[in-house]
Amino acid sequence: MGHRLRHPGRGGGREPRLALLPVPFVLIALVTVVDILAPPGVHLGPFLAAAPALAASFTGPRMTGFVGAVAVLAQAVVAVVRTNLTDLNHTIQLIALVLISVIVTLFAHLREVRERQLTQLRSVAEAAQQVVLRPLHERMGPLRLASVYLAAEAEAQIGGDLYAAARTPHGTRLIIGDVRGKGLAAVGDAALVLGAFRAAAHQEADLPGLVAHLEAAVAPDPYDDGNGGAPGEPPEHDGHREQFTTAAVLDVPDRETTLRLVSCGHPPPLLLRGGTVRTLEVDHPAPPLGLTEFADGGFVVQSFSFEPGDVVLLYTDGVIEARDARGAFYPLADRVADRVGDGPEALLRHLCADLLAHSPGGHLGDDAAMVAIERLG
Repeated sequence: MGHRLRHPGRGGGREPRLALLPVPFVLIALVTVVDILAPPGVHLGPFLAAAPALAASFTGPRMTGFVGAVAVLAQAVVAVVRTNLTDLNHTIQLIALVLISVIVTLFAHLREVRERQLTQLRSVAEAAQQVVLRPLHERMGPLRLASVYLAAEAEAQIGGDLYAAARTPHGTRLIIGDVRGKGLAAVGDAALVLGAFRAAAHQEADLPGLVAHLEAAVAPDPYDDGNGGAPGEPPEHDGHREQFTTAAVLDVPDRETTLRLVSCGHPPPLLLRGGTVRTLEVDHPAPPLGLTEFADGGFVVQSFSFEPGDVVLLYTDGVIEARDARGAFYPLADRVADRVGDGPEALLRHLCADLLAHSPGGHLGDDAAMVAIERLG
């Protein structure tokens, strides 16, 4: 399980739209028959305008125009049967129906153009996601992995949450992080962190060296004021770094039942073992990446027991900060307590469904990412 989960109801296939196609024609037939049989003082012709308007909501401009033409033809039939085409009342109704049909056909065209643009954007975003946020392998050495990314925005495919894993000669290294902010800037910073991790995970001998490499990659350029200043000129104003990334970086040796962790301002992982849930809080967390210039103690590694059968859950703050209709945060530790013993994929499948059920309307306020790691025997 290494994928991005879309919100229920996102998108929409052609089958539901085709099922609605008879509705405007049934409406035209019904209004026409009733209008012909109605008393002379009753005119139902204006209701025919609802047919092309309804068609424009789910079909393209051609079908909308065809429905409008059928509605105009039906209005003409009513006019001939009841009086004649030159009757002022029916003439005005025909002119109004033609104008309405043209207008809604134009709106149907604009909606179709917009849908094509969104489809292209989704395709580009999905391709970018595969490059930036590659799915994790299900097996890496003695570990079994599962990952999931839930987008907060209805049409979003990539965001500022990130995760990656890399095999080394001695074990597996993992990172999970969350870039402050949203939009393309956050995506760019996430790609920068992931690229630095993938490049250095095989080169740096120890975990502090790897995290220092990540910090160097995301640290702001002291000679770039962000306003297009000339190279070599110091910035005119000293400003605070607005972009930073919380991260948890792990090293899981193949031949040791431990995991080593450096936390850079990231929510602590959860260890699921034998019916219990333990929070892996480090004693000396570092500031988020991009802000470690303000730290004095460097990057401190802390080790935790990680035995066969244990599952470690990594997550971003979009999970624990999800609120229900009453404003209560999602109680992640409580919700995983009764799932101890599930494999990584089953655990994340349960958490995804439970998290969306917790959020009003199934919509998250922030992107959320989770990675579950199980040590096999």
